[in-house]
Amino acid sequence: MNDEAKQTAVITKINAKLPSATLFEDDANAGFQSMSQEDLALPFLKVLGQLSPEVNTRHAKHIEGAQPGMILNTVTNELYDGTKGIQVIPCFYKREYVEWKDRGESMGAPVAVHAVDSNTVASAKRDAMNKDRLPNGNYIENTASHFVLLLGENPCTALITMKATQLKTSRKWNTMMMGIKLQGKDGLFTPPTYSHVYKLTTVQQSNDKGTWFGWDVSKIGPVKERAIYDNAKSFSSNISKGNIKAKHGTDPEKSESTPF
Repeated sequence: MNDEAKQTAVITKINAKLPSATLFEDDANAGFQSMSQEDLALPFLKVLGQLSPEVNTRHAKHIEGAQPGMILNTVTNELYDGTKGIQVIPCFYKREYVEWKDRGESMGAPVAVHAVDSNTVASAKRDAMNKDRLPNGNYIENTASHFVLLLGENPCTALITMKATQLKTSRKWNTMMMGIKLQGKDGLFTPPTYSHVYKLTTVQQSNDKGTWFGWDVSKIGPVKERAIYDNAKSFSSNISKGNIKAKHGTDPEKSESTPF
């Protein structure tokens, strides 16, 4: 038996030992009966920057192969090439103001999250550092949250937050979605956000304060699979009903990929 035949025989033997999906199907969802959304972590998809701990080989949070400009799934630690990008279906959009203590004064979690039209937001004043400062000394960040279905071999729900300079990209994305019109029985209508697939890549951006990696968005086309559409629709519904909430800022270096 030559080497190629031996290799084929080994692979065949290994595959024969792997369980098929039919082995588990009768017990589908078993063990999850007591789990709710409160027991699950919604992954963040974030752009890695020069100062991200994941790219620092001496940092405890270092991830092998991580480089500035890559996209990171914060739950699975899966890395995506920022140039090739990812494909997502936007399911829900929410804009809020996230309240933070100054760096070094907190453990990375926000103090609170405020509605755009809240009295707290109205009380903020722009300081010399160009931050919206509250009377209590904390500051708030205008944060756009895009809840998405990340496509791939195993589609999963995730959250992309955009703030500071990335708000321009968020507005561009929203405008693209709102601009889609389809012909219906009663004339033109705007389809749901989860009707179309978008490609997200990362690009190097800069201004007079520095250079960083940020998001770039382009439209691919309509969702073609009913199961994927139903999954995205269900995710959107759950967020709208308040069944799923984002836990902002589990990462102390929350703004380093887009520091300006």
